[in-house]
Parts: sequence; C-alpha cells; structure tokens
Amino acid sequence: MSNMLKNVGLVAAFAVAVHLIMKTDASEQTTRPSAEHKPYTQFIDMALRGDFEEIELRGQDGREVRALDSNGTLIVSRIPVNENIMNRLYGERVDVVDLSARDKPQEAGFMSRLFLTLLPAALLIGFMMFMMRGGMKGPGGGGGGGGLLGGKSMVKKFNARDCDVRFEDVAGIDEAKAELMEMVDFLKSPGKYTRLGAKIPRGALLVGPPGTGKTLMAKAVAGEAGVPFLSQSGSEFVEMFVGRGAARVRELFEEAKKSAPCIIFIDEIDAVGRQRGGGVGGGNDEREQTLNQLLVEMDGFDGTEGIIILAATNRADILDAALKRPGRFDRQVHVGLPDLSGRVRILQTHLRNKPIAPDVDVKVIARGVPGFSGADLANLANEAALFAARRGDNAITQADFEGAADRIMMGAERKTMIMTEQEKRLTAYHEAGHALCALRAPGADPIHKATIIPRGGALGMVMQLPEGDRVSLTRQQAHARLAVCYGGRVAEEMVFGADKVTTGASGDIQSATAMARAMVEEWGLSDKAGAVLYASSRQEQAMGATGRSRSISEVTSLMLDQEIRELTDLGKVMAEQILTDYRGELENIAEALLKYETLSGSEIKIVAQGGTLTRDPSQPPPDETPKGPGTFGATPANDTGNDMRPPKPL
Repeated sequence: MSNMLKNVGLVAAFAVAVHLIMKTDASEQTTRPSAEHKPYTQFIDMALRGDFEEIELRGQDGREVRALDSNGTLIVSRIPVNENIMNRLYGERVDVVDLSARDKPQEAGFMSRLFLTLLPAALLIGFMMFMMRGGMKGPGGGGGGGGLLGGKSMVKKFNARDCDVRFEDVAGIDEAKAELMEMVDFLKSPGKYTRLGAKIPRGALLVGPPGTGKTLMAKAVAGEAGVPFLSQSGSEFVEMFVGRGAARVRELFEEAKKSAPCIIFIDEIDAVGRQRGGGVGGGNDEREQTLNQLLVEMDGFDGTEGIIILAATNRADILDAALKRPGRFDRQVHVGLPDLSGRVRILQTHLRNKPIAPDVDVKVIARGVPGFSGADLANLANEAALFAARRGDNAITQADFEGAADRIMMGAERKTMIMTEQEKRLTAYHEAGHALCALRAPGADPIHKATIIPRGGALGMVMQLPEGDRVSLTRQQAHARLAVCYGGRVAEEMVFGADKVTTGASGDIQSATAMARAMVEEWGLSDKAGAVLYASSRQEQAMGATGRSRSISEVTSLMLDQEIRELTDLGKVMAEQILTDYRGELENIAEALLKYETLSGSEIKIVAQGGTLTRDPSQPPPDETPKGPGTFGATPANDTGNDMRPPKPL
C-alpha cells in the first residue's frame, strides 16, 4: 500500500511540474470580441467615413487589418498585395498602428526548451525503471510482484482439498494409470522406497493425442496422493520480455519447494521444450533460455523432496533430448485412444449423472465410434442430452446417441438447403460410386451408410465400417482406400462426362493424396521408394531449416512426387475398373439414393443386386451398428493417411 501511495505521489509531482513549466512560458491569450470580416474596399470606405479611431496591422506579414467601429464590433479585412494602407489613409483622422510583431513566432523560453529536450529521455528512463522494479520482485527474480515486466504469477495452485479428481474418474487408459500409481504410492509412503535406496522417477511425460485425458490423469495423481497440484501451461513461460520465461520457471519451482510434497504439471510442454538450435536467435533465443532454466531447475533436487514433475504433450518427437533423458523425465507414459472396453467405461463415467432411457446400450454406442478420444465421448454424451432436451423428453434414448454420433461425424443436417434435381442426381451418382467401390474393392472396409442429405460442408457422404479397432493397415487395404476415394469422381465422369465433373471431389482427392504420400514417405509401401522414411526429411526441406544440410536431394524429391502420382493414378484406375465392371449396380444404388436419400449398408447390398426395399421412403433406415463382438461402427477420424484410424466419410 505504501509503495502504491509513493508511486501516486511521484506521478502527481511530475504532473504539477509539467503544468507550472508550461504555464510560465505560455503566450498571453487576450480576450477578443467577435469579429466581422469585410472586403478591403468596404473597410477603407468605413475608415474614410470616420467609423474607426484606430486601425491595427496584424498577422505575421502585417497585411491583416483590424478596427473597432462605433458599435464596438471588431472589423477584420485583408490588405491586397499592391496596396499601402499607410499612404491611402495619410492625413485622415484615424491612427494606423503596426502590431504585426506580436503575431510572429516567438522563440521558446529557456525552461521550455530544456524541458522539451529532456522529456523523451526522462520518460524512457522512467519507463525502464518501472518495469525493472516490477520484474525484480518475487522469488529468485521470478516477477511475482507488480509492474509491467513482473505481472501476475501464472502458476495455478490447487490445494489437496481442491483436487477432487481420483483414479476412478479416469477410465479407458488403464496402462497409463498403472504406471502413475507407483508415483502416488511414493508420495504416500516414501520410506518404502528410500530404505532400499530407491528413488522415485523425478518426472513423467504423458504422451498422446489431444483429448485422451492427460491433464485429467495428472490431477488424479495429485488427488490420490493428497498433495498440492501446481499447474502451468508451456506457452505461459514464453513472453516478449527477455528473461521473463526463465524467471517464471524459477518462480514455479520456488513455489513447489514451499509446497512440497506436491505435483508440478506443465501442459503442452512442447511450447517451451522444443529441440534447441533451430531458432532465429540461436542459443540466445528467449525460448531456449527458458528451456535451459527448466533443465537447471529439474537438476536442482534429488527426488527426496517429494516433488514430482508431470508434463503433457502430443509431440514428443520434437522435444529436446536433454529434457527426455533419465534424471529429468525418466518415464514416457503413452496415453492413447481407448479401445472398445475403454470407450464403454468412459461413456459409463459420463452418463453417471444423466437420465438414461431403458433402451440405451452403452456397448452398442461404443462399437459405433472407434477412434473417439475421451473428450470426443464426453462431447457425444453432451450432444445426446441436447438432442433429448430439444425433443422435450425427460430421458436420453438410443436414438439420441445415434443422432449425436451422426452430427459429430458427418455434421448437422442442412434442412433448409434446396438442391435442384440435377444436383441431387449428380450427388447420388457420386456417393453411389464411393459405395460401389467400398463393396467391390478387395480389402475395403465394409460400408455402413450412404446419404445424399446435405450435412456440414458436404452434399452427401458414405460411411464405412472398420472391422475392429485397427492397429495396422495392409498394402491391399491402403490401395482399397485410394479406390474408394476416387469412386465419386470416376462415377461423375462415366455418367455425366468429363466436362460435367464438379468440385465435390476436392476432399476425396485430398484424402487420397495424403494416403499415397504416407504410403511412399512413411510406411514403405512403395517398391520404387523402398522402405525408407522420407517424411521428416521432406518436412525439413519444406520448412527450410536454417543451418542444416538437406538430407534429401532434388532427384529423390522428384522421384517421391512421381511415385505418389503413380499410386493415386493406380487408385483411380482401380475405381474405373470396378465401376465399369459393375455399371448396373452403380445405377441401382444411385436410383435408390434418389428415392430413399439414406441407405444402410445392408440396403445398399440389396439394391445393388437389383432387389427392392420394403420400408417407406419417409422412414429412416434401420440402425445396423453391430451388437456382437468383432465389428464396430463408423467414425469420422480425420484421416490424413498417416494413422490407423478408420477412414472419414466420403
């Protein structure tokens, strides 16, 4: 409080001094009556009539004339260039006074000149001192005090009573949970380990895709151990002011030592722990200084203080090697996407406090969404509750979950969009091409659903059913995906001609290109490119890494591009062959889509063989999410060709 009053007093004194200086050297301001401007000839006539007693010559050039008439009105005029008013009024009963010197710019006083000279330097020095004073406060220069440089502490501290998350609240990642239980046991019973000379790992790095529960797991560790939880994001260490990142690292560890035993959690550590040497500033880069300070602080305790560091990232491959070595982050705990049983338990956790209708089968829902993370499943449960609320029901039904899954995977229905008959027909044949390739391409995932109802940014789509939680992909399955991707474009060309193809296949082409690129550069599924990893080299070349020798030549880069083109062309040729051989089935599926708009997988098989459907076109297709083990539902996994998740809807 005293510091605040002192600062206010200094500011007030400075303001008063500025006011006095400016007031001392200010020009005198005279009160003038309202002026009336007259032409020069009329002004002279009034002077000759005796309306003025005195005329003043004003202005910097002395050519402005002013006079008060008999009514006290100020009359103002301008003397022409070739006119001499002195001669014109010589001998008349009016005095002409030259006051133009008053209007010429006056040289500023000494105090004003001195003030204007020193003011910029004084402001700059004061601003720097103000920031430095704020930055010096706090432990170890950590900026815990005020000031622009110091700012508010970014450490979020949760006491033991505030950490209400337990391991029972974390479902679907049992392997990661088991690894971290040992750390909890050490915090609860350290003597069990120290009497044998054992040291608990100082840190654990939680690695996994977004939304898999890494942050929740870290909170569960603190909750189970009953110790404080200190959390900070990696991006909060890096600031525009030099030295602020390192100061915040010191502040975090000083707070941890005061709160020991405790858990330190750094979320998205790749923001500060990225591999050194690639920055513009080299070793003096602010981010690298912050990382260096983090490494020093992690070496500053021997593990007996009861401080455990947890960090989360989904890019462990770009972290600095010094950060991952034993003695710092000793363990890397993989927190992956949940399997079927994990998805069931996660859904059960999120449905504990929601009213569920008797027809809801959690296992059926879980089978229909492989590839969903814990965050995706939480969103699914929430969307299903919103569906029930819109309907005005008191419980969430199985249909609500099906609608929510479709909304998440395919987007919301665009019910107000009006399509012409030609657009519907073209969309039907496009989706029929995808569906037929999914039926006939060897190794393709079974088809689950096809629709020409606009959803999200697409006019229609086809969903496929992967046979189980896939962990790998065969060469045959990869080529089948390429054929399915090009099925829509090939169908448009065959039915409507090459000049009538549309831009609707842009997403399909993007997916096929990504798949072919992964086959060539990552998976070794190209005979010409061989079993060599090119992806990282291509990324370095594209990023133009400074100071690094290129590990891929222009000739190799050209060969990779040619091989990717050959694979995509092969996928298109495969699609052309399938649609040519089964042209009749293409027509049958397209006509059925025009009539029913949405077809299930079994219905597509029936109509492809020339069969007829018995349901009314106004009724939705039956839900065919498999209820037995071994087969699972569709997912919109954002397939970029470099993971094993199911293909996205086409």
